[in-house]
Amino acid sequence: MTEVETGIREVLQASARLSVPASSIGLDDDLFDRGLTSLSTVDLMLSLESKFNVEFPDEALKRQTFRSISSLRDVLVQIGAAA
Repeated sequence: MTEVETGIREVLQASARLSVPASSIGLDDDLFDRGLTSLSTVDLMLSLESKFNVEFPDEALKRQTFRSISSLRDVLVQIGAAA
């Protein structure tokens, strides 16, 4: 597991209000099926921006970005996240 993936799991556990522990979610599991809502997506985005000291670009603000840990990891790495 990469540092970015670990950081995403930490933020998911703390701020996403999921129906299962973040540690039990697979990299490609659908986070919306695990309880992520549009409101918790906003909290998740803000928490990830704070943790990784990045800002999600407008083109990344779509459901697909927040669908899974792997999709979040890919976007975060692309915009320069470092844990």
